[in-house]
Parts: sequence; C-alpha cells; structure tokens
Amino acid sequence: MKIIKWGFIGCGEVTEKKSGPAFSEVAGSMVEAVMSRSEVKARKYAERHQIQKWYTDAQELIDDPDVNAIYIATPPSSHATFAIMAMKAGKPVYIEKPLAASYEDCARINKISSDTGVPCFVAYYRRYLPYFQRIKSIIDAGVIGKIINVQIRFAVPAPDLDYNSPNLPWRLQPDIAGGGFFYDLAPHQLDLLQYYFGVITEANGICANRGGLYKAEDSVSACFKFENGLPGSGSWCFVAYNSAKEDRVEVIGDLGQISFSVFNYAPIVLHTQNGEEIIEVSNPSYVQFPLIKSVIEHLQGIGYCHCTAVSATPVNWVMDRILGKF
Repeated sequence: MKIIKWGFIGCGEVTEKKSGPAFSEVAGSMVEAVMSRSEVKARKYAERHQIQKWYTDAQELIDDPDVNAIYIATPPSSHATFAIMAMKAGKPVYIEKPLAASYEDCARINKISSDTGVPCFVAYYRRYLPYFQRIKSIIDAGVIGKIINVQIRFAVPAPDLDYNSPNLPWRLQPDIAGGGFFYDLAPHQLDLLQYYFGVITEANGICANRGGLYKAEDSVSACFKFENGLPGSGSWCFVAYNSAKEDRVEVIGDLGQISFSVFNYAPIVLHTQNGEEIIEVSNPSYVQFPLIKSVIEHLQGIGYCHCTAVSATPVNWVMDRILGKF
C-alpha cells in the first residue's frame, strides 16, 4: 500500500482536535470518506475538511473501492463490530482507545486480525509522544535505578454534564463505554505503564459510586503486579472537590524517583542524589500525529508500528479485572 486512503467511521471531537488533520499531513496518506449516522454531521464534516465523500452507513464506507484503510472513532461498544467488518473486507484498521468495551471483544478482534492477516492498530498515541518518550529514556537508562514501585493518582471534579441524569454523556453509560470515566481515562495510564514495564499479570480493584450522579463507578482503587514482579497501585476519583484535582504518576526507584502527568503534560519532576530536576518537553499540535505516521509507514512497508491490537488488549484485561467483570 503506497497511498493510504482513509475512511473515517465516526467524526466526533477527537477527530477534530487530536487525530483527523494528521492523516492528511503524512506523505502518501489522505482522507477519502467519512461516515456518521447523522447525515447533517457527516456532510458538514466532509465539507469543513474538504473530504470528497460522506456516508451514513458504515458498510457502504467500508465497501467503497477507493477506501483502503479504516479509522474507527466511535464509542467502544461498536469498535469490535466495525473492526471485524473492515478486516473481513481486507482493510487495515486504526481504532480509538480503548480497543473495545471488554476484554472479550478485544479477543474477537485479535482472532479476526490473525485469521485474515489484516493489521489492526490502536490509538495509544502517548507511547509515541516526545513527553513520554523522554520519561521512558530516563527509566531505561537506569537514572532512578531499579524500579521498586509505581503509583497512579487521579482526581477530578464532576463536569456539569454529569449532573444531567436524563441525558448523560456516553462515557458514563457502561453498555456503550464499557464502564464510567475509569474505562475512558485509565486506559492511557495503564497502557503507558505496560509500555514501560511489561504486561500486568495480576490485578484487583474496589469500585464504588460515592457521588450518586450516575450508575457507573465514580471512585476506583486498584493494585496490580507486572510480569517482572513490580507492584503498582492506582486511585481514581471522578467526583472530587475542585481543589483536589490531581493527575500524577510516580515511579519509584532505588536511586531516585520520577513524577509526571498523563493528561496535562505538566513538567516532569526527577529526583536523584543530585537533587530535583524539572524537565519540560513539548508535544506536536496534533498529538496523534507521531503514531498515525508510524501506522501509515507500517502499511506502506517502510516502518513498523508496535501499537497493535494485541499489544493493547492487556489494558482491557486489567480494567475488567479491576472492575470485577471476571
């Protein structure tokens, strides 16, 4: 595949701000068509971004002979269905995170990818961002020594939309999202840690709804262990008091410690015997650009992208274990 002509299934906010424009900025790549169940939304998106075709039916977009790769940017509950449809049609897939709404659906996606030989990639784009690459280089270089413990701490107040119980956002509807905000935000944190330290092989959690704004969990505590024996823990609260906001991961070694954020890209803080060092790293304006470039070069046969469905599946396994799904 020399020229990648993408078909977008879904054209929501993420495609406007994080990913969509990047597909046309990589050499040998363009957006051929877009699909939304809303005719008005699909048409206006196509017009706004100078895209030739728009559809309201996903199968019609997949069957378009001018489309040879599919980007799935819908809520997680439909990821497996659309991915399987595309791969059975012989078209590679790039899926928004998490890979699916359950570990079981991830396994289905991986089986079809294996059976058809059609690649499937997942948008864990933080692996490729300079900010997180810098953290990995510090850890891998042994600057903080042998890693002893890993901790995630995340707390945010409930946004105004969460108080509208008759019309809650889809991210708070477990049948669509897989869970509450935990299933939407924790994937990035857990994927990064597994990228740094290997697969998590043990995980347990305690979940609660303390705010009473919706039925999904709003507070989660978890402990887990990586394949190399490294222990870790995490706490997430999505109904915190405003001044209690926190977005922090701490990696503790026997020679130092490194702290960083996952969502706001606050300066990295490194503590060693030499004292405290503040490290600022900027990211590209379209944060998915480095990963999308890697996916495209993989499809063109001039590179390799390691952000595959298989590599993304352990995240869903860990989340489902923490939420007590099995």
